[in-house]
Amino acid sequence: MSESLLKRCQSVGIRLTEQRRVVIRVLENSADHPNVVEVHVRALQIDPQISIATVYRTVKLLEELGLLEKYDFGDGLSRYEDAEREHHDHLIDIKSGQVFEFCNEQLETLQVGIAKRLGFELRGHRLELYGVPLKKKQNE
Repeated sequence: MSESLLKRCQSVGIRLTEQRRVVIRVLENSADHPNVVEVHVRALQIDPQISIATVYRTVKLLEELGLLEKYDFGDGLSRYEDAEREHHDHLIDIKSGQVFEFCNEQLETLQVGIAKRLGFELRGHRLELYGVPLKKKQNE
C-alpha cells in the first residue's frame, strides 16, 4: 500500500478532528470490509463519545474524495475498504457473509484480453463471486 489513509487525508486538506482521526485509524487497521456500524463499534472502544453520525459523515466524505471504496456484497450493507489497497477480487460466502480476498493472474489476463477483443483498454474492474461452501465427503 502507498501512503497511510491519514497521510492521504492530510494531503487533500481534510480538517482532521480527533474523532475523524479515530475513524480513520479504525479504517486503516481493518483487515476486513467493515460497515459503518462496525466502524462505529470499533471507534467506541477508542473514544466512547464518538457518535454514529460522525462515523457516517466521515466515511461518506472519505468515499466522496476517492479515499475509500464502497462495496455491496448483497447483504444490504455498504462495506468499505481503503481505495489504495493492492488489487484483489472477492468471493462472498452467501450463507455466512464471510468475504475472501483473492488474486488470480489467469483471471486478470483473461479480463484484459476480453476488453481488448471488444476494443477497450482495461483501466480497472471489480470481480465479486458469490457461493456456498462445497460439502465435504465423509472420507475427507
